Amino acid sequence: MDVIVILIFVVGYLAIALEHPIKINKTASALLTGVLCWTIYAMSSQDNEQVGHQLGEHLSQIASILFFLLGAMTIVELVDAYQGFSLITDRIQTKNPVKLLWLVCWVTFFLSAILDNLTTAIVMVSLIRKLIPAKDMRMFFAGMIVIAANAGGAWTPIGDVTTTMLWIGGQVSTVNIIKVLFIPSVLCMLVPLLYLTFTMKGSLGEHPNPAHDNLGYGHEKVRGSSIMLFLGVGALIFVPIFKTITHLPPYIGMLLGLGVLWVVSELINPHADETLRKPYTAAGALQRIDTSSVLFFLGILLAVGALESMTILHHFAQWLDHTVGSQSIIITLIGLLSAIVDNVPLVAASMGMYDLAIYPMDHFIWEYLAYCAGTGGSILIIGSAAGVAVMGMEKIDFIWYLKRISLIAMLGYFAGCGAYLLIYQLLH
Repeated sequence: MDVIVILIFVVGYLAIALEHPIKINKTASALLTGVLCWTIYAMSSQDNEQVGHQLGEHLSQIASILFFLLGAMTIVELVDAYQGFSLITDRIQTKNPVKLLWLVCWVTFFLSAILDNLTTAIVMVSLIRKLIPAKDMRMFFAGMIVIAANAGGAWTPIGDVTTTMLWIGGQVSTVNIIKVLFIPSVLCMLVPLLYLTFTMKGSLGEHPNPAHDNLGYGHEKVRGSSIMLFLGVGALIFVPIFKTITHLPPYIGMLLGLGVLWVVSELINPHADETLRKPYTAAGALQRIDTSSVLFFLGILLAVGALESMTILHHFAQWLDHTVGSQSIIITLIGLLSAIVDNVPLVAASMGMYDLAIYPMDHFIWEYLAYCAGTGGSILIIGSAAGVAVMGMEKIDFIWYLKRISLIAMLGYFAGCGAYLLIYQLLH
C-alpha cells in the first residue's frame, strides 16, 4: 500500500507542477491527492480508530494554518479596498531609473515582510505600471520585484507562507528567525540589485497623462484609508507579539486583528447605502480573497499528513541522510527544487521528515529551510506565487526571465546561503 500512496502523491505533485500545460487547477489536484492518500491508508489499515485519530491530529494542525491565512488574506484585502497601500506607493515619484529601482526593491522587501510576497508583488507591479511606461524597462523592475518580495517574505513569520508554516508548527521562533535570516535575505536581494545597478540601460519612457492611473483605484480618495492601513499593518505585526504574550496559537491573534478591522470598517460611513458600503466591509473582502489557495493548502497538507502518518517521510529522511549526508546540501537542494515545484508541499514534507523531538525549535535545519524554500523560488518565474502573479500581470515570458533574471537570482540565492552558513558557523 505504501507504493500506491507514494505513486498517488507523485502523480498529484506532477499535476500541481504542470497545472498550466494540463489545464487542471492545482487546487483540484491537491484535494484529490490528499483525500485519496488518506482513503487508501484507511482501507489498508487494521486499526481504523487509530487512522481517524491521526487524521484528527493533522486536521487540527492544518486548520491553524488555514485560519491564519484566511485572516491575513482578509485583512490585506480590506486594506487594499480602502486604497491603504497607495498611501505608501504614491510617495515614490523619482524619474531616475537606478534610484527608482533601489526604492522599489527596498519598499518591496520590507512590505513583503509585513504583508506577504504575493500581495506585495501585485501592489508593486501596479505601482511600476504607473511610473514606467517603457515595457522593456518595466520587465526588469518586475523581475527584481519577484526577487525582493520572496527575499523580504523569508525572514519574518508572517511574510511567506512557508516561514508561517514553520512558525505555526513550532519549528522557528519570531525573534530568532528575524535575527538569523535578515542578513542572508538582504544579500539575496542586494546581489542582483547591485548587478542591475551597473548593467541596466534605458529610460523609464515617456510618462502617461497624470490623469491616467493604472493602479485601478482612480484618483478619488476613499474615507478611512489611513486608519485602515495603520490598523491593518498593526494587526499583522501584533500577531507574533500576541503569541509571545498569551502563548495561544497565531491564528487567534490574526482573528483578533480581523475582528478589530471588521468593527472599524463597519463604523466608517455607517449611514451609507448598504450596496455602496459592501466593497469596503470585511464581508465584501471575504468574497474577494483567493479561497482556492486555501483549499490548495488543505489538500497538499492532508496528503503530506498521510505520508507522515504512514512513516514514509521518516524513512525518506533516513535515506537522504545516508545517501547525501550533509543536511546543508539537502536543504540547499530543496531550495533549488522550489524553483521548479511548489514550495508549500516541499516544506510540508520536510516538516514531516524531521522530528521536532530530534530537531528542536530554531534548529539549523528549520532556519536554513525557511531561507532556502522562501527565496529559491525566485530562480524561475514559475517558482513562487509572486513570480506567477507578476508573470500574468506583465505577460513576462518564461524564457525572457530565464535569460535575464534567473542567473542573478541564483547568485543572490547562493550569496544568502553562504551568509547564513557563515553566520551559523561563527555563532556556533
